[in-house]
Amino acid sequence: MKVLIAEDDFTSRRLLQKMLSPYGDCDVAVNGEEAVDAFAMAHREGQPYQLVCLDIMMPEMDGQKVLKAIRQQEKDLGIGSRDEAKVVMTTALDSPKDVIEAYYRGGCNDYLVKPIEKSMLLKLLGKYKLASSL
Repeated sequence: MKVLIAEDDFTSRRLLQKMLSPYGDCDVAVNGEEAVDAFAMAHREGQPYQLVCLDIMMPEMDGQKVLKAIRQQEKDLGIGSRDEAKVVMTTALDSPKDVIEAYYRGGCNDYLVKPIEKSMLLKLLGKYKLASSL
């Protein structure tokens, strides 16, 4: 599994990396623009991400805009919804407005509120069959 962790907070980024690295190769982006560029580069190199952990509140470009850009890239490449990357929004925001925006308008697959619990994250990996050892 190849994972992109888009998170501007160092501690949150390291925690996600530590939780996910036993299950795949993790790349990190510290802002939204970097995340969009990394996602595009991975496709150009023929090694797309299967999982994207995406913070909503990031500098340069927020997570909602990043999500829309990622989904547009996949659409432009002819990638159907069955084969698209699984995107999990990771954020301190837990208002209904944010959840609705992420799911229904942005196209995320799941939403985890910080602090992220390892058991919940691993449950999502199992749900999407992203880690064979779960």
